[in-house]
Amino acid sequence: QVQVVESGGGLVQPGGSLRLSCAASGSLFNDYVMGWYRQTPGQQREFVARIDSGGTTNYVDSVKGRFTISRDNAKNTVYLQMNSLKPEDTAVYYCYAYFLRRDYWGQGTQVTISS
Repeated sequence: QVQVVESGGGLVQPGGSLRLSCAASGSLFNDYVMGWYRQTPGQQREFVARIDSGGTTNYVDSVKGRFTISRDNAKNTVYLQMNSLKPEDTAVYYCYAYFLRRDYWGQGTQVTISS
């Protein structure tokens, strides 16, 4: 069982920045695919970004050039640096770990972009 815990959400003005962190348990973190989804009320969860064990990254088009996903294997942690934030980025952000054909999800962290 992999435990996933997000942190770093909050309220930010449009154009601002925020960094989300996600810690995952386990000694094989290096082999996990890690990623982020987000969800707004009444909507399906939307893919945001992922990073595989080799460091290859993927992003949804709407965040390309603004968000950066990275990982620190020594800390079992993945980060989502979010810049130039827009009101439409407001959502609950969920981190996941994918390992041995199973998904493990965190509890989510609220990100609100508002003036």
